[in-house]
Amino acid sequence: MKGLKRQLNILYETFDAKYLSTDPLEYVHRFKDARDQEIVGLIASSLAYGKVRQILSSIERVMEVIRWRPYEFTMNFKPAEDKKLFKGFVHRFSGGEDIACLIYFARQMIEDSGTIEGFFMNGVSSGDRNVKGALASFSKRVLGLDSEPIYRKRRLPEDAGVRFFFPSPEGGSPCKRLNLYLRWMVRRKDHLDLGLWRKISPSKLVIPLDTHTARISRNVGLTKRQSPSWKMAEEITQNLIRFDPEDPIKYDFALCRLGILEYCPKDMDMEKCQKCLVREMCLF
Repeated sequence: MKGLKRQLNILYETFDAKYLSTDPLEYVHRFKDARDQEIVGLIASSLAYGKVRQILSSIERVMEVIRWRPYEFTMNFKPAEDKKLFKGFVHRFSGGEDIACLIYFARQMIEDSGTIEGFFMNGVSSGDRNVKGALASFSKRVLGLDSEPIYRKRRLPEDAGVRFFFPSPEGGSPCKRLNLYLRWMVRRKDHLDLGLWRKISPSKLVIPLDTHTARISRNVGLTKRQSPSWKMAEEITQNLIRFDPEDPIKYDFALCRLGILEYCPKDMDMEKCQKCLVREMCLF
């Protein structure tokens, strides 16, 4: 494992803030006010599925609708009326109503607890080993907020697209986008993540598990599991804790760059493999 730690540290130092343009986090860095960053982070992480170019394009479209004033727009959002502004928006299987509801949920969270962080913290227990329980509570409470002006139903419909943004680890979901949002908000040791939320220790975070991270983690022996799940995310995180107990998921951005930038392609490419920064530890 010492060899892997050395390789991962090289990876971490290589893929730094210079690579933000390849990540939706870049949009969060465009804002300086923490209130704006918290909302943009929620929107950008919620849309962080699919191809990078499509993700960035969709975030850009939402930012244009809200006139690049996320906090002001959110707090003045009139759901029955303003949801029309997102008509025609599509990001894979997320539609305009889903984005409108996401923003309406953000407004309600802030009205309830002062910030999204405050709303999240209402589900945190000091004895929790990681954020699993807090995430389960967060998603359940968010999906219990008022959605009637958006979907025109007294209760949130089972097929409402906004549910996709708030999965629960209790159902086995790796909760990639929510863990990504937490990483952005909580980590604070480098210039990648924002470190806005100070009431949660980075040591409690769980890795945001996508297809790239899952595959590369298998390649280097961080997990033996085959299918992305909450259990796989916890297993990878537990192994990373051995390398940095206080900040285990600092390696997430770098690991993901290997896949997104195709330095580690899905199909073996000997030319690329010879140049790979973790080739000495790769099992394949």
